[in-house]
Amino acid sequence: MDALKKCLLIVNPIAGGNDKAEIVNASLEYAAGEGIKLIEFETTGKEDESAIRSLYKEHKPERILVVGGDGTIKMVAEAVENLNVIIGVLPAGSANGLSVDLELPSDIQETLRIAFHGNVMEMDMVCINGKKSLHLSDIGVNAELIRNYEGSNIRGKLGYALQAINTLTGLEPPFHAKIQANGKTIETEARMVVIANTQRYGTGVTINPVGKMDDGKFEIVILKSMDVFLIGKIITGNIPLDSEEDVEIISTEEALITTNVPVCFQIDGEYCGEEERLEIKMLHRQMKVAVP
Repeated sequence: MDALKKCLLIVNPIAGGNDKAEIVNASLEYAAGEGIKLIEFETTGKEDESAIRSLYKEHKPERILVVGGDGTIKMVAEAVENLNVIIGVLPAGSANGLSVDLELPSDIQETLRIAFHGNVMEMDMVCINGKKSLHLSDIGVNAELIRNYEGSNIRGKLGYALQAINTLTGLEPPFHAKIQANGKTIETEARMVVIANTQRYGTGVTINPVGKMDDGKFEIVILKSMDVFLIGKIITGNIPLDSEEDVEIISTEEALITTNVPVCFQIDGEYCGEEERLEIKMLHRQMKVAVP
């Protein structure tokens, strides 16, 4: 591989509610030390995708480094769809599930080395009702939690823990789900149905032990348990995925999920309203990402 000459640095200043200066400065220093031109861009939440596409056309960078969470990475991936560019992840959001799944180190210098020079994986994405998901989307309890967290004033782990308690004390009743995949139909009561391209939530909890990001399949993980205590363990990051009567996993390339009532829905840590019909299909090898 030729030496890198130019990279874009996309910074989401509000992701995760923490200061990005340290990561940004470390990135600039690293690039300067390697003789790489780094073009910096801060997202505003307005017209970011077209701005990133324009920057790409103007500078033709070999890599785009993203300082933010899963939502920012996904936005950048959609902006550069079908362009031959590698995305380097510098996790700094409230949801960093993708960086957990990519097994990125916590050491900033190591993460920079991977972002600038790491190997490349061609990663799958999942299309749900026309929207793209990089790693984990779901309907039910976890999406309720994200809705409550987004509506609260307290950010970070404390805010998340408080909303977990609120969500579990005011839990919506179970819903009836009908899942059509691989030529079969499953009907069940459920608290949560996960559409998983990868294995773990940003909390570190493994929800989909069989997940691989580049195998051309996604998994549907059905959590049937009605036990509030077990659900609390799942959404706060300690799940025993050994009780088979509580959990069912289906591997597939496409699926249709319908529910008897509108249910809270989230994609990659972002609340997307209530849905009662999810059409899901695999997008094989959609994004090039730097990995250790």
